[in-house]
Amino acid sequence: MNYRSIIAAAAAVISVLSCSRTLRDGDYTLTVLSTNDVHGTWFDSSYVNDTQRQSLFAINYYIDSVRTADGFDNVLLVDAGDCLQGDNAAYYYNYVDTASAHLFPRLLEYMRYDAVAVGNHDVETGHPVYDRVAADLRRAGADFLGGNAVRTDNGKPYFPLYKTVRKAGLKIAILGYTNANIRAWISEDLFSGMDFVPIADIIQRDVDFVRKKERPDVVVATMHSACGLGDGTILEAEALDALNSVRGVDFLVCGHDHRPYVETRDTCALLNSGSHSRFVAHGKMHIRVESGKVVSKSFESDLIPVDAKKADPVMREAFRKDFEAVKSFSTRVIGSLDIDLYTRDAYRGMCPYIDLVHTVSLRCKPAEISFAAPLTYNGFIAKGPLAFNDLFTLYPYENQLYVVQMSGQQIKDYLEVSYGKWIRTVESRRMDHILNIEARDDSRTGQGGWSFVERSYNFDSAAGINYTVDVTKPFGERIVIASMADGTPFELTRKYNVAMTSYRASGGGDLLRETGIGSEEVAELTVEKYPEIRSIMYDFLLEKGKISPETVSDRSILGSWKFVPEAVAGPAMDRDMDLMFSKR
Repeated sequence: MNYRSIIAAAAAVISVLSCSRTLRDGDYTLTVLSTNDVHGTWFDSSYVNDTQRQSLFAINYYIDSVRTADGFDNVLLVDAGDCLQGDNAAYYYNYVDTASAHLFPRLLEYMRYDAVAVGNHDVETGHPVYDRVAADLRRAGADFLGGNAVRTDNGKPYFPLYKTVRKAGLKIAILGYTNANIRAWISEDLFSGMDFVPIADIIQRDVDFVRKKERPDVVVATMHSACGLGDGTILEAEALDALNSVRGVDFLVCGHDHRPYVETRDTCALLNSGSHSRFVAHGKMHIRVESGKVVSKSFESDLIPVDAKKADPVMREAFRKDFEAVKSFSTRVIGSLDIDLYTRDAYRGMCPYIDLVHTVSLRCKPAEISFAAPLTYNGFIAKGPLAFNDLFTLYPYENQLYVVQMSGQQIKDYLEVSYGKWIRTVESRRMDHILNIEARDDSRTGQGGWSFVERSYNFDSAAGINYTVDVTKPFGERIVIASMADGTPFELTRKYNVAMTSYRASGGGDLLRETGIGSEEVAELTVEKYPEIRSIMYDFLLEKGKISPETVSDRSILGSWKFVPEAVAGPAMDRDMDLMFSKR
């Protein structure tokens, strides 16, 4: 009998109260702490100017405080994934120093995590990295869980589905899931031998199976999936779907959307700490046992803001050699920057930051046109020497470069979709927003201000062509492509080779799908694949020596684009950029 048959056979509805093993009468309190989307923010100091930042060191200060208050054996600590990309430290131990024991499992062993869910950016590191990390985490006692990442040869989970621990006198089962939409974002060679099942399709069977087999007192499900809408419509955001429908789960830990959120219900608590070590999500479960049976459960949940200044000094010293190794690697000068560079300038039009990405992309033959979006929301690099560290501001993720064949009409339609996420139609000159932004005031986190409605890493512009974006026109009528960059005609019926990230080519952001190109078509349309874009940038810098308008902003190569009419777009853009960034 295979794994899924066993699950199916155990899929009978199991009561939360009746499946507990025999407990002594009395009151029990379990504390659950969770993190997610840490994205390599392990150290409490930057590598160049020693600026303090939020980190696992600071998180450990709060974890130790809670353990001291509640008792170590009463606290469960879990993570919901996306640990292995986003910072120099992760890159260094993923790809540079592969002989030493990987730092991330050592950090989690020090902090005494109980389990970690696999994130999509963890899978994006490739088999050599996450297979190695999974083995190290298992030895460290913090298993890498991902029950919906199933092997293509036998249908069994590639990563463990669950583990059990004992805390607060209770037997706890921790189930883990990765994001079900991974196939839409990254190249299949990075997850060869695996496929990804929607969490909603299997979680109830898994919970019932584990409850019957292990007879736990508490079940925790940690998933690298966003909160979503709770209506089953978003494959990458299934947490509220599970909260609304799954029986027998006491704590649901989630992530992926980078938005801190907690919710308490009568039978379950949901915990999402946001991202980048900014918060620790905190939950409590109170259990009353009478005559050997659980007669009541109640829950609490909140978010603990992390103060970067309260980093654990003992932990810092324990990992000082690791920090120094990463710092030495990161501060190597690899070139120079002739101008101050702000990544946020990409939202208002052409700028050296996005020009650089387009320039290195168009050097990869046979690319004729390039699509690129800002991957750093609001980064800054000062004019002067350029260190390897700065490449992580310019390009924080390990996206490969693909060259995909598209028709002129598809390119035009694609840009309509991209700018449809990015801007709004401006109907008056005085008050309308040009950027697709909204005011936010989150009383739970204390965060307010303005933010984009859509993800800014999906705001693709194009290079290799000359075009305008008319902000007074509705969706579908904004983009006018005048010519190729060299002045030759741009033809809607002709096929062009377009450079884009592996994330985009795999369906990330849905831009290709909304253009009418299905993910199954992209493999046939892909004419070339290149290594990670950051490494292509590195090679470019070694060759050119500097980033300057002369090296990255050649209009005969990139072409040009702008928002028009400028008399309307300019003032509206200034207003919105002030709203978004005046306090940053």
